[in-house]
Amino acid sequence: MNNSIVKEGKTTAIIGYLTIAGALIAYSMNMESKNEFARFHIRQAFGIHLLYISIAIILGFFENIYAYYGFWVFSLVLWVYGFSGALQGRKTIVPLVGELFQKWFKFIQ
Repeated sequence: MNNSIVKEGKTTAIIGYLTIAGALIAYSMNMESKNEFARFHIRQAFGIHLLYISIAIILGFFENIYAYYGFWVFSLVLWVYGFSGALQGRKTIVPLVGELFQKWFKFIQ
């Protein structure tokens, strides 16, 4: 990937990982420029945030604190993996679900 593309999209990619609102802000920031690097990381971040919210809601119906801790650690590892990739300017797919996020969120241009 071209170094200038990474440099232009790095800030937008990092913002996407901050919160779900950050992912939406990054999406709107990338609407004009359509930076490939930012688009990749926005999809990853959006997927991580939605995964966290949806499984947290599901686990809220159960009273198993250990399952919640395990899920929280799993989500944190995915987030750190994706966020560090954005900081370093690399397009690294998050383990297990990253390919799915790229397919599911193709509407993010």
